[in-house]
Amino acid sequence: MKALIAVILMAIVTYIPRVVPILVVKGKLNSPFLKAFLSYVPYAVLGAMTFPQILYSTSSVTSAVVGLVVAVALAFFNQKLLTVALGAIFSVYLFELF
Repeated sequence: MKALIAVILMAIVTYIPRVVPILVVKGKLNSPFLKAFLSYVPYAVLGAMTFPQILYSTSSVTSAVVGLVVAVALAFFNQKLLTVALGAIFSVYLFELF
């Protein structure tokens, strides 16, 4: 019984933040600032969640920074996601090999 109550409470707690914006904002957003701000929120949250893990995902922070630099450089030159990921992995592998 306690598990069922816990599941129901968790469902309510996760449902409320999804419904409140729909109830508050009935029409389209007209503010260009707010539109621009909200368009960058997913990228900022994703970056904040993944960046610390990048630094501690290898055996040393130095090799992680090497992989990060290679990934950023490849992404800067508009490489595909698979190329960026494989380039970063390969650079970390080579760095830790030597």
